[in-house]
Amino acid sequence: MLTAHGLCWLCQMPLALAHWGICSCCARAVSPELSLCPQCALPAANARFACGRCLQKAPPWQYLVAVNNYVAPLSTLIHTWKFSGKPELARALARLLLLSLKARSQQQKPDLLVAVPLWQRRHWRRGYNQADTLCRPLARWLNIRYQPEAVRRIRPTATQHQLSARLRKQNLKNAFRLEFPVQGLHIALVDDVVTTGSTVAELSRLFLQNGAASVQVWCLCRTL
Repeated sequence: MLTAHGLCWLCQMPLALAHWGICSCCARAVSPELSLCPQCALPAANARFACGRCLQKAPPWQYLVAVNNYVAPLSTLIHTWKFSGKPELARALARLLLLSLKARSQQQKPDLLVAVPLWQRRHWRRGYNQADTLCRPLARWLNIRYQPEAVRRIRPTATQHQLSARLRKQNLKNAFRLEFPVQGLHIALVDDVVTTGSTVAELSRLFLQNGAASVQVWCLCRTL
C-alpha cells in the first residue's frame, strides 16, 4: 500500500517510488552492518560461522535473519504497525526484511513461508496477523509458496514479553497444531520480533518432528 502522501515513513522526505514506504537512506540506517551469528543472530566474532553458543547448544532452526535489534526508529514503526491499526506499514517493513535477506544469500531458499499465528481472539482484536501481512508480499517478491493456515494456535497463551525465559517455554507447550504436510520441505518461519526465541523454537521443533527438511527464521527484529 502507499503512504498517504508519498513520503518516507521515517524521515518524511519524498519517495522516488511511493510504494517503497521507506527511502533508501533510512533503509540503510535501520539495517546496519553488524557481526551476528548466522544461526541465532546474536553478536558474534564471525558472521559466516555459528557462534560458540550455537556450537554448544544449537537452536532447532538453521538460520535466523533479522533487520536489526529492537531499537528506534524501527521499534517505533513496529509498535505503530501492531498497536495503532496501521496495516499499511506492512509492505514497507517487508521490504526492509527483503533487503536483509538479499544481503544474506547463503541460506537455503525455502519451499514454503509460514507466519507465526496469533490466537484467534487477539487476531480479531487487532484485525490482522502482523506476520501474515509480512508473508504475503515476501512470497510474491521471492516466488515462494505461502500457506496461511499451515499452523494454528490452538489455545490462548500469556503475552510472551511479560514472562521469563523459563515461563515462555512452559507457556507455549502444546500451543500449536500443524495443519499442512511439511515432509521434506525447507521452511521459512516469519515473525515480527524474536526475543528469547521460544515461539519460533517451539514451531521449528513441530515442523522438524513432522519431517521438514530444515527451518529458518525471518524477522524484523532480533532482540540482542
